[in-house]
Amino acid sequence: MKVAEKQAAIETIKAGYDRYVITAGQAANNVTSYQAPGAYNTVGNIGPMGNYTATTTYTPGPIVTAGTHDQALGIHMFKNGEPGASNAISARDVLGPKWAAIVKDGVMTCTN
Repeated sequence: MKVAEKQAAIETIKAGYDRYVITAGQAANNVTSYQAPGAYNTVGNIGPMGNYTATTTYTPGPIVTAGTHDQALGIHMFKNGEPGASNAISARDVLGPKWAAIVKDGVMTCTN
């Protein structure tokens, strides 16, 4: 949520606006994992009396993970002074005093 809020603030400033309201949000986790089929290997010997001895070894297949984590936001942007702007969130306040650098570099998704 923190990353989504910061990204909304960044996009608001990039679009030339000052404030925003998040009007909708959606998320989906489409990641699945499964184990691929394995392989059997049988080795046998015929003994001196005609008897047969065999050993079968099963090697499991790899675990495969595929899919995506998806997110979508609806954002209504305002310029200061427009109707509704007084009820909206200040993009610069969300990003803090180093907002210009954050808009330039983007938001880090792997930190708090």
